[in-house]
Amino acid sequence: MTAYEAVIVDVDGTIVRGEELLPGVTDGLHALEAAGCSRLLFSNNPTRGSDHYGEQLAPYGIDVDPATVLTSATVSAEYLAATHPGERVYLVGNERLEAILEDAAVELTADPDAADVVLGSFDENFSFDTLWEALRALEGDVPFYGTDPDATIPIDGGEIPGSGAILAAMEAVAGREPDAILGKPSPIAAATAMNRLDVDPTKTLVIGDRLDTDIALGNRAGMETALVLTGVTDRAALAAADIEPDHVLESLAAIETLLSRTH
Repeated sequence: MTAYEAVIVDVDGTIVRGEELLPGVTDGLHALEAAGCSRLLFSNNPTRGSDHYGEQLAPYGIDVDPATVLTSATVSAEYLAATHPGERVYLVGNERLEAILEDAAVELTADPDAADVVLGSFDENFSFDTLWEALRALEGDVPFYGTDPDATIPIDGGEIPGSGAILAAMEAVAGREPDAILGKPSPIAAATAMNRLDVDPTKTLVIGDRLDTDIALGNRAGMETALVLTGVTDRAALAAADIEPDHVLESLAAIETLLSRTH
């Protein structure tokens, strides 16, 4: 019997890297299932909806209910639909995020001068013209949000620039930071996750590879945290960081060592 009633598991860098399953992940997920823990997958990927990871992991024999998946895209769509109904959102982001927002009945505008709200995110086609339009959209006191703060995204063979890099450029020209980040590690993300799990945060374990998103989310929300070393954080970065996880694991495959513990 484990002390944890629920686990929040990051995806990129924890379960997969790029499109490839990380070694031992299946064993780790089966151990969580055998321990009776409710499981919520939570990715800061702003280009994926809740159904993507079920499709990606199904060939490996991993069953994922879309209702148990959150991404920074779905959290952002849910938040904007609830807090800015009928307002026009100017998006700096890609087509997948655009479709997720539209599916949630978020009204979008391509006209920066018509923006009631601005949302910044990952955009592989980001350019000088994109930044110029974003500057126009951000004039005045229009609400300004970001999907996630991830400056880089791990892929096969390295990393690519992420939403955090785009947001940094938008912040620089606008002269202000986003009013809120909607994905991990924000209070909005934590509240959305806990609403899905309906479990006491003190009985919840967060597992992920990023100190500033996964571990920060758990630390701020009063959850226990476990850093895995299969993603962007190595032991040197951990030693130099101000954010400390409760546990450090070589990979998700080692999760059974925590499940046997009792508080």
